[in-house]
Amino acid sequence: IMYRLTTLDNGLRIASELLPGVESVAVNVTVGAGARYESIGENGISHLLEHMAFKGTKTRSARDIAEAFDNIGGQLNAYTSMELTVYYAKVLKDNMRLAVDILGDIMLNSVFDENELTREKDVIIQEIGMHHDSPEDLIVDYFDDTAFPNQPLGRSILGSEEQVASYSRDDLIAYMGKHYKAPRMVISAAGNVDHDAFVAMVQEYFPMPAHQSGPDFQVATYKGGDKRVERELEQLHLLMGLPAISMHSPDHYTLQLYSNILGGGMSSRLFQEVREKRGLAYTVYSMGSTYEDCGVLSIYAGTAPERAGELSGVLCEQVIGMAENISDTELERAKNQQRAELLMARENPQTVAGWIGRHLMMYKEYRDAKAITQRVNSVTKEDILRLGGQIAGGQLTIAALGDTSSILPYDTLTARLHG
Repeated sequence: IMYRLTTLDNGLRIASELLPGVESVAVNVTVGAGARYESIGENGISHLLEHMAFKGTKTRSARDIAEAFDNIGGQLNAYTSMELTVYYAKVLKDNMRLAVDILGDIMLNSVFDENELTREKDVIIQEIGMHHDSPEDLIVDYFDDTAFPNQPLGRSILGSEEQVASYSRDDLIAYMGKHYKAPRMVISAAGNVDHDAFVAMVQEYFPMPAHQSGPDFQVATYKGGDKRVERELEQLHLLMGLPAISMHSPDHYTLQLYSNILGGGMSSRLFQEVREKRGLAYTVYSMGSTYEDCGVLSIYAGTAPERAGELSGVLCEQVIGMAENISDTELERAKNQQRAELLMARENPQTVAGWIGRHLMMYKEYRDAKAITQRVNSVTKEDILRLGGQIAGGQLTIAALGDTSSILPYDTLTARLHG
C-alpha cells in the first residue's frame, strides 16, 4: 500500500505515501488556520507566527535549528496562505527522525524570545516594504480588498507595518493556543517512508493533548467593484476578476480547465489574442482561485497606459468567448497539460507531502493522481461552457495601478460582459 492514513485519539491525522526509487523524504505539518482566521486586530499574525517558529525552542536556539538542517544537507521552511499554515522539511531518509523531532519541537516548544521577535518583526516590515514596491504584488492586495471588502479574505496575509510592530509574545502564544489544535493539524510524509515508523515518530515528538478544534473563519461575501490607483509607472497593471466557485464545488476541475484554456499557457486564448496577435502585453494570464466557501476567476495583464482601453475591452471579449464555444482541441490540450503537470509534480516528495496535508485538511480525503486524473478526464465542453456563462454573468472586480486614464469605464466593461 503506497498511501496510508492513521488518526490518533486526539484527532491528529498522520498520513504518508511511499514513492518508490526515492532516497529522500519530505515531512509537512499542515495547520488549518491562515489569514482568514484572523480578526481585524490580528491581521498578519499567522504570517508572523510562521516566521517565529524557527527562532528557538526550549532546548534549541535559532542557530541550532538552522545548523541541524545544514549539517545534513536538509531543507526547512514554511509558508502562510489564506486558509493554511504549512511547515515543511526535506531530508535524506536516514535523517527523517531528526526532521520530525525538530518540527515537533517547533510546534510544541517554541519560546518566542522577545529579542528574536523584535528582529523578526523588523524583517517582516522590510518584506511589506518590498511588497509595496512591487506593482505585481500590490495590485493583488487592491483586487482582494475590492472583491472582499472589510473581511479577512480581502486583507493582506502580511498585515500592515503598524499591526506587525504591535504584536507581543503573549499575542503569538494566545493565537497559537487558539488555533493550533490536534484536530486541525495533519502531519504528512512522502518519499522513502515507512508509515508505521513514521506514526511512531510523530507519537513520540508530537505529544499533543486532545483539544477541541479551534474557531472557524468568517464566511466570505464577494462584492466586486472598481479600484484604480494612480502611480507613476512605466506600465499599467490591470487585474480583472469575477466570482467563481468554491473548492468543494463539483466544477472545481472544470474551473481549472477553463482557466487553462483562457490564460494558462502560450497556446491559451489570452496569450494568443493579447500578446501574439495584438502585442498588447508582455505578461497576461488567468487564475482560478478556490477557497472553502467561494472562488474567483481573475486575469492579470501589464500594458502600456495608452493601450489600456483596447486591452480591457479584449479581456471582456475573451471571457464572453469562454461561454460561447470551446473546441475539442482546446479541451484535450488543457487536459493533457493538467495530467502532465500533475504527474511531473508527483516526482517531487515535497509536492506530494504538501498535497496530502492540504487535501486532508480541505477535502477530508487525499485525492491521488488517479482520482484527480479521472475527475479531469470527466469534464466536458458543456461543463466549461456552462461555467463560462456563470462566470461572465457575475459582478466584475477591477484593480488597476499606474496611469489608469485610458481604461474603459467600469459600467462600459460590465455592459460588455453582460450583453
